[in-house]
Amino acid sequence: MRLLAFLFAWLLAMPALGASGDMRAPVLLVVGDSISAGYGLAAGESWVGLLAARLEKEGYSEQVVNASISGDTTAGGRARLPALLREHRPEVVVIELGGNDALRGGNLDATRANLDAMVKDAKDAHAKVLLVGMKVPPNYGSGYARRFEQVFEDVAKSRRVPVVPYLFEGFGEDLSQFQPDRIHPKAEAEPKILANVWPALVPLLGRPKP
Repeated sequence: MRLLAFLFAWLLAMPALGASGDMRAPVLLVVGDSISAGYGLAAGESWVGLLAARLEKEGYSEQVVNASISGDTTAGGRARLPALLREHRPEVVVIELGGNDALRGGNLDATRANLDAMVKDAKDAHAKVLLVGMKVPPNYGSGYARRFEQVFEDVAKSRRVPVVPYLFEGFGEDLSQFQPDRIHPKAEAEPKILANVWPALVPLLGRPKP
């Protein structure tokens, strides 16, 4: 009878177990720069904070881990990612990096290689990946700007992952939506960022709870 009771209890616990046999919630890992770190914003105001709140509200089980660092580049993200993958074992990885590469006039071939390596590492760790694109101000020159935008499309196509072409789509030219540095969005722009990310992200998530 004790054996039967044990087996019954074990079967009841099975739906709560993850693929690795533990009880943890699936992790959605965001690896980004100051835009995702919420530079200049109060806690919970960034698009990543709003994402966590929306997931909970709509019944998704994913737990958001924000590993974004202000000032980070694709080289920094590439160096950090393997340890993050081992620590958090994410189901989904959102990569929002590259803006600082471009603002520093960095080599775009290196940016492409770094993003490609990050996507590969995440996929090799059995995570689904969403790549998030950015643009540079027009004073960087149209040629450089076009090549920078193409980096995200090229990596997404070669690695067969979804991409958000431009994180600031719909408001990027409106300086009233940005802090005085003209780089970081104000709190009122953060829901617009989430609105740009959400449609591409939802197909990567598990089913919400009924």
